[in-house]
Parts: sequence; structure tokens; C-alpha cells
Amino acid sequence: MNSPYPSSLLENAVNEFAGLPGIGRKSALRLVLHLLRLDEERVAGFAGAVMKLKREIKYCSLCHNISDTEVCSICADGGRDGSLICVVENVKEVMAIEKTAQFGGLYHVLGGIISPIDGIGPADLEIASLEKRAGAGGIREVILALSATMEGDTTNFYIYRKLQPLGVKISIIARGVSIGDEIEYADEVTLGRSILNRTPFNESYKLLSK
Repeated sequence: MNSPYPSSLLENAVNEFAGLPGIGRKSALRLVLHLLRLDEERVAGFAGAVMKLKREIKYCSLCHNISDTEVCSICADGGRDGSLICVVENVKEVMAIEKTAQFGGLYHVLGGIISPIDGIGPADLEIASLEKRAGAGGIREVILALSATMEGDTTNFYIYRKLQPLGVKISIIARGVSIGDEIEYADEVTLGRSILNRTPFNESYKLLSK
């Protein structure tokens, strides 16, 4: 079958864009044709920004958030409450919670959630570093702010079991975020209230177990 593309170069570029999450082939073609209409300097700037991102981006040595430096700007902010840690799945959740302006502590980015069907186990996530961080002292509360899905709840419970012996208060965001919802898609007011109205994890787990 003949290719619908008049150029193999065009087809290759479309294939690369279509490999990105949420980008179908029609959207990929539209993006590629847009790039073709730009002057070479603009395209070079676009390509250079992506390569610079890939080569120079860092992950905070404390919380694993994306950063330009070894320690991210949030962890380096002396005005934030270092005794309060909010555990999130990835960087998008950090950005979503920061938009609410309702949280003044620090974060811990897991890099995913436990999902056996996808081959992701506890060892693939930043859970051991969270346990080490909580056990080092100075942490009074860990807030679990993972998506209200089966995988999120599994990860919450695993972390709870790991941190419980350390004597640190463990809470979970209120279920203002509907079951099955992902944190990044919650509106700012709902997400902000969910953090402010968080509950002790052991109480929440008892309700979920019934």
C-alpha cells in the first residue's frame, strides 16, 4: 500500500510527533506542517530548546522535582514549612497544587504509582528515599496526594505501611477529588480544599475498607 504522505521526511516527522502522549496523527501532521511554515531560525530555536531541556534538566536531590539546579526552588525556599511533605505522583501534580496557593510545605515526587499491570513496583519509585527522608527527623506530617484510583490507593497504603513505624503523622487529601480522578485535572478550588481538609490516613483507610 502506498504511503499517503508525499515525502518520507514528512512521514518520519509525523511519526515522531505522533509518538508523543495525546498527539494523534492528524494533530502530528498539523504540527509538522506548522513547523515547515516557520523560518529556519525559529525551527532551530525550537529544536535547540528541546535538546537543551533533555541535556541540562536536573531532578532535585531532595524531592525529585524537575529543576534547573541540584536543589529545586521550592526546597531552597526558607519560607516554606520543611516539616510538612506532600507526596505526589509526578511534576504535574506539584504544579497543580502550587496553583492553589493553599500549601506551604515541601514535596516528594514519586515518579509514578505502583501498577503491577504496567510492571511498576515500589522499587521503581522514590519510596525508599521518602522513607529515608521521613526517618531522618524534622518531619511532622506526610500528606499523601495521589490520584483517587486503585493504583493510587495501593501506593498510598504501601507508603503508609512503610512510614507508620517512624511515628510520623500520615494524612491523605480529602475525597473532594472524585474516585477515579487524577490530581492534575482537578480544579484549583477543589484541590485546595482537599489539601486543607485532609484526614489522618488510618481513618480514611478504615472507611475505604468497609
